[in-house]
Amino acid sequence: MEILNDVPDYIRDLVPYPPGKPMEELERQYGVKNPIKLASNENSLGPSPEAVERCRKSLDRLNRYPDGSGYYLKESISRRFGAAQENIVLGNGSNELIDFLCRVFVRRGRNAISSRPSFLVYNKMVQITGGENIIVPLRDSTHDLEAISRAVNPETRLIFLDNPNNPMGTVINRSEFDGFLNDLPGHLLVVLDEAYGEFVRPGTETPKGAEYLEKDPRVVTLRTFSKSYGLAGLRVGYGIMDSRIAQLLERVRQPFNVNLPAQEAARGALKDEAHLEKTLENNRREMKRLALELKAMGCRPFESHTNFMLVDTFRDAGEVYEAMLRKGVIIRAMAAYGFPSYIRITIGTPEENQRFLSAFSQVLEKIPVKGG
Repeated sequence: MEILNDVPDYIRDLVPYPPGKPMEELERQYGVKNPIKLASNENSLGPSPEAVERCRKSLDRLNRYPDGSGYYLKESISRRFGAAQENIVLGNGSNELIDFLCRVFVRRGRNAISSRPSFLVYNKMVQITGGENIIVPLRDSTHDLEAISRAVNPETRLIFLDNPNNPMGTVINRSEFDGFLNDLPGHLLVVLDEAYGEFVRPGTETPKGAEYLEKDPRVVTLRTFSKSYGLAGLRVGYGIMDSRIAQLLERVRQPFNVNLPAQEAARGALKDEAHLEKTLENNRREMKRLALELKAMGCRPFESHTNFMLVDTFRDAGEVYEAMLRKGVIIRAMAAYGFPSYIRITIGTPEENQRFLSAFSQVLEKIPVKGG
């Protein structure tokens, strides 16, 4: 077809986001029974019972369009963060908010800055607009704010900072962030992606995006219900930002982008604080246990403020990944992030984690250390 010749190179060069392997496919392909998935940073305890109940009650209204404004969900988010509804934009996952920001502020001749490694979707969304990606390597496993500041130029419109960082699990120091923010010019936005924000350990001195709403309108905060709230299958996220920015994002947002069951479940999830605390407690306890066991196996687990852990196996991570699949355990190999010997594992239930440790121990015995 001739029309295919008209597709721009920046679209042709896109690399699809690497998805995890579905558990049903793993059963079929490898013949394993009851596989477990520790690859996508989902909530291993599942969704809140309150969220499930609200979702179920909404099903008899599926013949009706959802509330296009998301009024009641915005009301719940507003109460949680002290932000007015006019400061909140809902998305089909926080990914869609990244898309909105890029479509509004980035185009040919403009650029956005992100770190490496970091969430792969930032680069993808910028490239879709025809904009330029400026990539700044992490320093000491976290965002190099000084180098990012130096990379800013007159055409920079967005700076993406995932805080905590994916895949390192590190956070930005708050005083360093405040200094960084003060030195930036006024022609750009700083996007604090707090997808894992609920997992940050109490007492940690790191910026919380919603607190900057009144202090600095350049800060845009992104959050999601996919991680700590266990609603990854419903795809609902939100952004908190200056109302003038929110109005622009609303102009590019598709009508009814967040479906009815998702809105209702998210409201229930926010209400059920006991389930959230149960999730966080399981995460803290099991992460400590996993770190100790992995160190004893000769691996290097990285400290994390998220619900996942990056681990240097000192082996070919692709081989480790494949061997674990054959044992019915799905993890993430990190070669796409530039870490050929690293894996990333989601913190599961105690039973899932024990199964992972047992399988992992057997796999390590059969795969030699690189250079060993």
